[in-house]
Amino acid sequence: MATTADIKNGMCIDLDGHYYFITEFLHVKPGKGAAFVRTKMKSVTTGRTLEKTFNAGVKIDEVRIERRPYQYLYQDDMGYNFMNQETFEQISIQKDLITGVEFLKEGEVIDVVTHAESKTVLYGELPIKVTLQITYTEPGLKGDTATNATKPATVETGATVRVPLFINEGEMIEIDTRDGSYVGRVKA
Repeated sequence: MATTADIKNGMCIDLDGHYYFITEFLHVKPGKGAAFVRTKMKSVTTGRTLEKTFNAGVKIDEVRIERRPYQYLYQDDMGYNFMNQETFEQISIQKDLITGVEFLKEGEVIDVVTHAESKTVLYGELPIKVTLQITYTEPGLKGDTATNATKPATVETGATVRVPLFINEGEMIEIDTRDGSYVGRVKA
């Protein structure tokens, strides 16, 4: 058990049976009345942001979580199968628990966050930027590169991203897995 004095950014707490990460907090001591802590929290399962105010000294349930590297092996009807990089044990994770799953390719290493006591998987997180090869895109027309126009392109995982007109089939590009946006061209 922790108290509001122990709150810090990145801390995971159990609030009414749901897990939340503290993203921001502020200790407030008004001139009149009791002190309190104003927090912004992000839900582990849904990703929604919640603002909550705690009175000073209130006990909160801190959840111990572990972040470990897992390598993606294959997908089957049970979900996406990963192997722990340290113990070589295999686990299966459902599609909706993996952020940026459409950019996941075989052999990719992701961070899997688990509850330390129960060993249940909370979510899997791809690196923020991944490098993928374009398998199909329409050819760009000469002279169209002066504007910020984009075109759809299919990458090796089957996902479609918007890329600038000068990007061609077979090129390697960097993609932001949080929103699926084009970051830049990767030089070979």
